[in-house]
Amino acid sequence: MSIAEALKKLTRILRQAGIERPLLEAELLLSFHSGLDRVGLRLHESDSVEDEESLLALARRRANHEPLEYIVGRAGFYSEEFIVHPGVLIPRPETELLVDAASALIERHSLRNIAEIGTGSAIVSVMLAKKHPQITIEASDISPKALENAKVNMERFDMSGRISLHHCSMLDDIDTKVDMIVSNPPYIARKEELPPEVSLYEPHEALYSSGEDGCDMLKAIVNLAIEREIPYVVCEMGYLQREPMRRFFEERAIGEYRFYRDLAGLDRGFELKVC
Repeated sequence: MSIAEALKKLTRILRQAGIERPLLEAELLLSFHSGLDRVGLRLHESDSVEDEESLLALARRRANHEPLEYIVGRAGFYSEEFIVHPGVLIPRPETELLVDAASALIERHSLRNIAEIGTGSAIVSVMLAKKHPQITIEASDISPKALENAKVNMERFDMSGRISLHHCSMLDDIDTKVDMIVSNPPYIARKEELPPEVSLYEPHEALYSSGEDGCDMLKAIVNLAIEREIPYVVCEMGYLQREPMRRFFEERAIGEYRFYRDLAGLDRGFELKVC
């Protein structure tokens, strides 16, 4: 089977499985299998594919809605490539907005000591450390798998000396002074339906929060900042959570807060000043 024939076959398999971008994903799978980039696939389309069965096995995994990022072990974020292991949350483009919001606060207030709650693959911590050489980050997660993945990415970007990992809930094992909490916590309500790529494969503990509206973890982070007198908080949230979080901010007498939106105009997160 030639590369051109393989591309057609993979595209057909993915299209029949209902994958939204079958040609693009067929190219990405074939690139991963062959070691050629997408341009190289076109230049070598008459070459034979080695180990056809392994290639078809990759296509079957994607046809079963296993996320492409888990299959190839990579995910793009902020034009960088990060390692992503199965069992760890896959980076989303909207999380770049979280990095932008946190970065602006770091610059505006000359913040130096940052804590990330629920670091996952450490993409947020790594990107903040890359953008701001003066900061140090304490990054926590309850998942050993996530911390293993975070360590790989920290080493990949040479950030092991500036990011410290903690296997704990919230900031339980972190005693150092913190200027800001940044977090993409679980915020999806249990009743919300998710596509199979997410519901069948991604870790539920990184997705779902308790409570009717999914805001429990977001509120807990804000309460923790108040309790420990951490001045700033930046969190990603769901697009329907603006109103319940606004009411919570008013209840806690938080006067300085701002919601930020994505390019579609949907609410995606908030930043606030606690003290």
